[in-house]
Amino acid sequence: MHPTAPAGAIRQLTSLARHGDLSAYARQIQRLGGCERPVRMEGHRLDVHAATGEIVRDVVDRDLPAGQLLIRCNNRRATRCATCAEVYRKDTFHLVTAGLSGGKGIGPSVAQHPRVFATFTAPSFGPVHNRPGGGRCRCGRHHPDDDPALGTPLDPDRYDYRAAVLWNAHAGALWGRFTTYLRQHLASRAGINRTELRDCLKVSYAKVAEYQRRGAVHFHAVIRLDGPDGAEDTPPAWATTELLTDAIRSAARLAEAPGPVLDGHAYAFRFGEQLDIRPIRSADFAGTSELSSRAVAAYIAKYATKGAETAGTLDRPIRNPITDLIGSGVTDHARRMILTCWHLGALPGLEDLRLRKWAHMLGFRGHFSTKSRAYSVTLGALRQERADHNEALTRERATEAGHPLPDPDTVLVLSHWRFAGAGLTAAETWLAASRRPAPDTEGDSAWTAAETN
Repeated sequence: MHPTAPAGAIRQLTSLARHGDLSAYARQIQRLGGCERPVRMEGHRLDVHAATGEIVRDVVDRDLPAGQLLIRCNNRRATRCATCAEVYRKDTFHLVTAGLSGGKGIGPSVAQHPRVFATFTAPSFGPVHNRPGGGRCRCGRHHPDDDPALGTPLDPDRYDYRAAVLWNAHAGALWGRFTTYLRQHLASRAGINRTELRDCLKVSYAKVAEYQRRGAVHFHAVIRLDGPDGAEDTPPAWATTELLTDAIRSAARLAEAPGPVLDGHAYAFRFGEQLDIRPIRSADFAGTSELSSRAVAAYIAKYATKGAETAGTLDRPIRNPITDLIGSGVTDHARRMILTCWHLGALPGLEDLRLRKWAHMLGFRGHFSTKSRAYSVTLGALRQERADHNEALTRERATEAGHPLPDPDTVLVLSHWRFAGAGLTAAETWLAASRRPAPDTEGDSAWTAAETN
């Protein structure tokens, strides 16, 4: 069922229909695939045959149905563009799945490699409202799962907001330290040095960052052992899931990222005590201690489209913490973390953390989903595969219509485009919504990791 068009959209659509431009307009919007906040560009493009100088195609913004070139925003955040975020989620699902079960150029033998799904949490910055095992909180109440008090401090005035913000700012560096320790501990358990380890073993991973309710970043990661050449190479027999699990536990305990010295206190950051490590099985099944590869891929893909807004903050940068937070719906807890970012961001010696720029992320400035080079295919490769497919379809349709397109290797492209805005008009919004693909369940996750606040 198509959504009902608002009055403003109806007037614009009626005018377009009267002048015979509605079909072309609809086709331009349809090419966006339902994108809610496309980038609007003004300018021109000229395609010239390199050998003859013949003009093959001339595109000018004013000749386009919308009067501008419209490009998908490709935003990964579901709160900014649900359609583009869904594409990102599916790409992430296929990326993670390829590293667990094969596909996208990776052989199925990778499914036999030792691999685990691990969750690394943040340390405590003070007691918060929670529901331990579904039971009573320390405040004396039983909190329902949707209680906004969950994750907020029992005593905000004694909660260490400074450490919480600095933890987020150093979480990426701590992950890097952990991976270094992990390789050292694997080598130690195998009775070899790190140079010898590189000759027989490679550690591959894919991880995603998630905000706990208290606004602290934690990581979910697939960690896999390969032979020295990566996913297509079998690891040595001594590289077992049990050895990997033990090495992860010891490396996570020892990994530490040094922080700044503030008011005479030297900060250093470690992972929290909660560390969950579960082996991954190849097939889908309803296990309790082990996970299927599909469930893990779906879980990581789901959180790849989320951000700090799940912790009660904003999904966009903050220019002024006073005016930008008025009427924003930001929780009191998130507001305190944002203001802490703003305060710390002005201190000398903390410029590299760019805390004011990343205040809306509560100090975290890392990528939400990352992977090691050898884990699997890249998101860029998946996007290029999709672009090549769409280009082939366009050429096929042009040939069927009697207007074959020239070989791209023979065409010189001269173009100049400039940013003119973002978003859709009322009519474009209706057309985009009416052509938005229906949601499907590919890569949906029915499993969730253990609840942590």
